[in-house]
Amino acid sequence: MPIIKPMLAKPGQLPSQGEYSFEIKWDGIRAICYIENNKLKIISRNLKDITGQYPELAMLAEAVSPNHQELILDGEIVAFDQAGLPSFSQLQHRMGLTGEKIIAKKMQEIPAHYIIFDILSLDRRKLLDKTYIERRTILESLGLNGPNWQTPGYKTGDGLAILTASRKLGLEGIIAKRLDSSYQAGKRTGAWLKIKNQHRQELVIGGWVPGQGVRQGQIGALLVGCYDVTPEAAAARGIPQRLLYAGKVGTGFTHSTLAKLAELLHPLSQNTNPFSQNPAVKHVQYVKPKLVGEFEFTEWTPNHTLRHPSFKGLRDDKDPRQIIREN
Repeated sequence: MPIIKPMLAKPGQLPSQGEYSFEIKWDGIRAICYIENNKLKIISRNLKDITGQYPELAMLAEAVSPNHQELILDGEIVAFDQAGLPSFSQLQHRMGLTGEKIIAKKMQEIPAHYIIFDILSLDRRKLLDKTYIERRTILESLGLNGPNWQTPGYKTGDGLAILTASRKLGLEGIIAKRLDSSYQAGKRTGAWLKIKNQHRQELVIGGWVPGQGVRQGQIGALLVGCYDVTPEAAAARGIPQRLLYAGKVGTGFTHSTLAKLAELLHPLSQNTNPFSQNPAVKHVQYVKPKLVGEFEFTEWTPNHTLRHPSFKGLRDDKDPRQIIREN
C-alpha cells in the first residue's frame, strides 16, 4: 500500500460557524493505520513503523468487515489517565519501547487506544479528493469501535461551546476542519486549524545544565529552541536553518524522566553551541539537536523565550528539523 503522510493542522483562532466541524484535540501521537488481509501496520508521523509498540491495536484489523480487503485510517494513539482523559504524560511510558516483555507489561499497566478520525483509502480506492464530510460518512459506516479503538463523532455549529467544554475538562483544545476540504497529505493548508486552551510548543533540546540541591547529579534544566524556517523554506532561500534559543526549562520532570533524558542526552554531547545565539547560561553541556520535547508555557516574552515553561514529554514522532515556532 502507498505510504501517505498525515495532513497537518495550523495554529489558529476559532473560525466562523457553519463551515467547519469541531473535534477534540487528542493529546497523543499521530498515526496512520494500514490494514490489508486482516493484518495491521502502524506508521508514525515521521514514517517510522511503530506496529510492535502497540500490540493491543492488532485486533483492529480483525474488526474490519471481511467485505473490505484494504483500509487506510488516520488517527491518534492515546493513553487515558484515571479520570478517563487523554494524557500525554501517561503515553510517554509506552513510547519508544522495544523489548516484547516490557511492552507486554506496560500494555497491561497503560493500555493504548487508537482514536480514528479520518479514512484515506478503502479497497484500493483512494479517498483523498473527497470532502471531509464524504470521508467521515464512509468512516462511520464501518462501525470501528472496540476495546482499544473508537471513531468519535464530530460536531458542527457552536465551536465556542465545544472549546469551552474542552477547557473545563482540562483538555488541550480542539481541531476545526473545513467540511468541504479534501485531504492534502503531508501539507498544512489551513483547512484544519488547532485551537489550544494552553500555550504548547514542540521544541528541540540543544543543551542542559546540571542540577543543584535535590537535583545534584541530575539534569537541572534543559536548553531548548526552534528553527527559524523549515528545511524546505531554507533550501528555497538558499540559506541554512538557524536554531533559535527559546529558553531554559527546569520544571515538569519526574525522576524516571530525568533518568531517561540523561540516558538519551549524554551520547549526544558536543562542545559547540547549536543555537544561533549565545544563551548566556553557565555550566552548559551542549548536545546535538536531535531530541524533540513538548512544553507548556504561559507566553512568549519580548526576547522570544518561554515564560514559565514546563516539560510535558519527549516526541519521538517529530523530525527536529521541522520544529518552528507555532504561536
